[in-house]
Amino acid sequence: MIKKIVAFIVLVGCMQTALYAQENQNRTLINAALHGWEYEIRAGVSIGGTSPLPLPVEIRSIDAYNPTLALMLEGNAIKWLGKTKKWGVITGVRLETKNMITKATVKNYGMEIIGNDGNRLKGNWTGGVKTKVRNAYITVPVLGAYKIDSRLRAKAGIYVSYLMDEEFSGHVYEGYLREGNPTGKKVNFSDGAIATYDFSDDLRKFAWGLQAGVDWRAFKHLNVFADLTWGLNDIFKKDFNTITFAMYPIYLNVGFGYAF
Repeated sequence: MIKKIVAFIVLVGCMQTALYAQENQNRTLINAALHGWEYEIRAGVSIGGTSPLPLPVEIRSIDAYNPTLALMLEGNAIKWLGKTKKWGVITGVRLETKNMITKATVKNYGMEIIGNDGNRLKGNWTGGVKTKVRNAYITVPVLGAYKIDSRLRAKAGIYVSYLMDEEFSGHVYEGYLREGNPTGKKVNFSDGAIATYDFSDDLRKFAWGLQAGVDWRAFKHLNVFADLTWGLNDIFKKDFNTITFAMYPIYLNVGFGYAF
């Protein structure tokens, strides 16, 4: 009997502690809201690709595209300004992946392939190219926000990203490589023969770009969002010259968020 009484007292104490913590949290959130602060956790998917702009003459056609599954998770804070609180500033931290798989037909495309014997051949490739990009970033956006109405807000600004995990690899097929330059020795790949390449170590660690989007308040705490991010610096390092044109990540993030 004594054990049951002790257990009951402990249970009541735990419930009181939880209620007190919840009450304190509610007071904190109410106080933050009164001072123009909002907090949000968001989750979604990214759809897009890493591409040169405009497409160079070396890329004759895009034969296949697969965005694959790219997830993002973000926590942010919003500070609304002034008496009307229609304008605000958004910042936070986002974990995101930017992925794609493409097939293209190219001509005189800068390439460094790895043969079956492990030797590397550098030159100009004409034929098919399959590319896989799987990059994971930690990103900090800094955005200006405007309340269009009580449910809809627009935002735009910049972001900076740090590359945590990287892959830019693939293989070439059904074509030939001119060693060194477009008139060099010709090495043919046909009848199902392929050669791989991997430029993952040549990717730039820091990236930055523009971000713009809209948030719609579907319910009291549930937001739905769509954000376009557009990279403004080449994904490759400055001293990387195998691919002769810059490539930029352009992705649309869509998902939902919980507003506290």
